[in-house]
Amino acid sequence: MLSVFVAYIPSSAHMSDLERVHARGQLVMLTVSGPTTYFEDGRGKNGFDYLIAKAFADSLNVELVVKPQSTLRRLLLSVGGPQGDFAAANLVATEARAESLAFSQPFFEVTQQLVYRRGSKRPKSLDQLEGELLVITDSSHSEQLQSLKDAVPDLRWREQDDLEMSDLIRMVHEGQVTYTVVDSLAYLVNRHIYPRARKAFDIAKPQSTAWAFATHNDGTLLNAANAFLDSYIKSGKLALLEQQLFSQTENFSVGDSQRLGQLVARRLPKYEQMFRQTAQHHGMDWSLLAAVAYQESHWNPKARSPTGVRGLMMLTLDTAKEMKVSNRLDAAQSLEGGAAYLVKLKSRLPQRITEPDRTLLALAAYNVGFGHLEDARVLTARNGKNPDLWVDIRAHLPLLSKKQFYSTVKYGYARGNEPVLYVDNIQYYRTYLQLYSLSQHDFEPPPVPAEWEPDAPPSL
Repeated sequence: MLSVFVAYIPSSAHMSDLERVHARGQLVMLTVSGPTTYFEDGRGKNGFDYLIAKAFADSLNVELVVKPQSTLRRLLLSVGGPQGDFAAANLVATEARAESLAFSQPFFEVTQQLVYRRGSKRPKSLDQLEGELLVITDSSHSEQLQSLKDAVPDLRWREQDDLEMSDLIRMVHEGQVTYTVVDSLAYLVNRHIYPRARKAFDIAKPQSTAWAFATHNDGTLLNAANAFLDSYIKSGKLALLEQQLFSQTENFSVGDSQRLGQLVARRLPKYEQMFRQTAQHHGMDWSLLAAVAYQESHWNPKARSPTGVRGLMMLTLDTAKEMKVSNRLDAAQSLEGGAAYLVKLKSRLPQRITEPDRTLLALAAYNVGFGHLEDARVLTARNGKNPDLWVDIRAHLPLLSKKQFYSTVKYGYARGNEPVLYVDNIQYYRTYLQLYSLSQHDFEPPPVPAEWEPDAPPSL
């Protein structure tokens, strides 16, 4: 009887952590949704932490499953439990966290920065703060502030756990709080979206970010992660990913009129006739289609993003398949597929929505995804505004990055400011191209609206 009982002990009980991942065919990543960690938009799943974790899962030949947690505190408490295998959320490997978590090899560096609102007095040290300082509960920032309190006895701050760093930057930008502390990466990504939030000074030396694993695990999955990260770094793939994501604004550029003028002269002549013919085929203005293509790829048919979207219109594999595009790098196919997809998005909107709102909503959906656009329309209606007007939806799209709002709609978190800037840019580029078309001699580009001028060259 004993031998029979032993024979029926589940084989998983004898598996290592790594073997268990292979057996179920899934690697489960815990994270918090945000622009530097994990999000979904019209181009699919994205985020710095997500893309590295996806490469790790691919190296193990398993599927990456992402489970966003509602707060940083909950994320740290969930590591190694039934919820997931490891945490990836731009986590700094602090001494306090190392007491309960096992960290992987570091793969990125961030610096804690105090952020203040442009127009107010810029503090030069922590003892010059005059107003509320807000940080995330259980964050490395709260740990750092605590360590600085002996040197600055009057230092005071408030902690809140239902926030992400982009929320804090937005709150400073809007004047809801006077100061915050965020990582340099979060500031870099959000500074062009919230230009009134400015860096004052660093409050710590650079710190390493890593993945977090449970200390009670057997270490096999952690060892595999370390081996992967070591190879990923040495191969140059991590450096390439950083360059692609952070060295320039990939998804959009704000008021980029100088570069537009240069590319109008150098690249537009090669593709203008194709823009005109494809636009005529789909019953749209050629300058609109050309503006979208410029926004997506700067008229580069070989363009590629870290998430795998490619071509003149930056189509995902799924969209290319849906639009029957066999070669995304073929400029004509990409343009035809992108134009047809834009027409399809317009057809999915209620018939009562008229122009120009119909086109503007379709453009927003092209960027952020149709589901997120519908969520924004729901929020617009809840607030007593018109869910069929772009001006009203435009004001509510940014709410999709706020937890108190995105947690109440179907598709969850989205970088809601981006489709707003995306549509703004396309309208500007379209006006530019229309004026260019009217007079190609002694042409001067229209002035860039002041609210579109970044404080510095935008980067993501």
